[in-house]
Amino acid sequence: MFERPESGENAILVQLDFGAGDYAERLAEFELLAAGAGARKKALVQGKRQAPDAATFAGKGKVQEIAEAARLHEADLVIFNHEITAAQQRNLEKVLSCRVIDRPALILDIFALRAKSHEGKLQVELAQLARLSTRLVRGWTHLERQKGGIGLRGPGETQLETDRRLLGKRVAMLKERLQQLERQRAVQRRARAKREMLAVSLVGYTNAGKSTLFNALTKAGSYAADQLFATLDTTSRRLFLAEAGQIVISDTVGFIRDLPHSLVAAFQATLEETARADLLLHVVDSASPDRDQQMDAVNKVLVEIGAAGVPQILIWNKIDATAAAPGVERDEYGKISRIRLSARSGAGLDLLREALSEVAREHASRIPSQADAA
Repeated sequence: MFERPESGENAILVQLDFGAGDYAERLAEFELLAAGAGARKKALVQGKRQAPDAATFAGKGKVQEIAEAARLHEADLVIFNHEITAAQQRNLEKVLSCRVIDRPALILDIFALRAKSHEGKLQVELAQLARLSTRLVRGWTHLERQKGGIGLRGPGETQLETDRRLLGKRVAMLKERLQQLERQRAVQRRARAKREMLAVSLVGYTNAGKSTLFNALTKAGSYAADQLFATLDTTSRRLFLAEAGQIVISDTVGFIRDLPHSLVAAFQATLEETARADLLLHVVDSASPDRDQQMDAVNKVLVEIGAAGVPQILIWNKIDATAAAPGVERDEYGKISRIRLSARSGAGLDLLREALSEVAREHASRIPSQADAA
């Protein structure tokens, strides 16, 4: 499942400029995403438009340019760094005579490649089916084969109706399995709450260094790599702080701009761990010229999953790449707002541990008063 040719697939990348302002950063990210999915970039087609073309997104002339590049390089697929409609996809594939996918499909594909745990795989499949069910571009005959094929079709059903029914059954089964896993996780959360430990979640844009920081703090040995979406499965570990005792810290999936809504919905149960945390460490790649837009993208997802109200400390990571000094910044109320550090070199990690101890002590001091109030 989700295997790629060893040599990769020949791809034509397409990015159009609609005047958003962060074109270069989006393009660099797009090329990383394509490479992460196993695509071999053969050509990049760019252009400027006021608005997408209703029929083909790119417009007749630009589509012809894409078609020529696809023929010249014997492309297996064309990837748009935009979200395109089902109708636009069908129209493009007729003209280009090869597969066409958009940015949400590309991100979902990478998640499918990276998912390792049973729950992660279920969540990715649910996200893919939720999105593709609105398209049914090529039908769902693979689902029919899984269910036995002949003898399944109801009287008078068209192929499309059969596909939708089979798809609905598969989606319902996936949701039920994920609900069972969520019930197990709820039991674990209640056990942690009884122990009254501070719950901390690492959040941030993909490849900001969350897993590297998680490993540096906990010695967990979680997979960390210089690639987008290296971590999909939430990992939690206890961390002992000399002045505050045990806390629980969790590494979570990285966010990205224009994250497919179906993916957020499918990962809702996992992401709820973030919403239920006592503190978020928002890890930022301080060396990235796109860091402000990345922070905005993360905060938008936090709003979507109901975590916007959770207290946050910015972790200004990768200071080894900017020559900045480790340090702690506080807001006008004396609360820690930002910590400058390098997860890779370890510079500033002592400051983070001290900050976590401070928050954990405050958390512990509030628990008796909450119990009395109850």
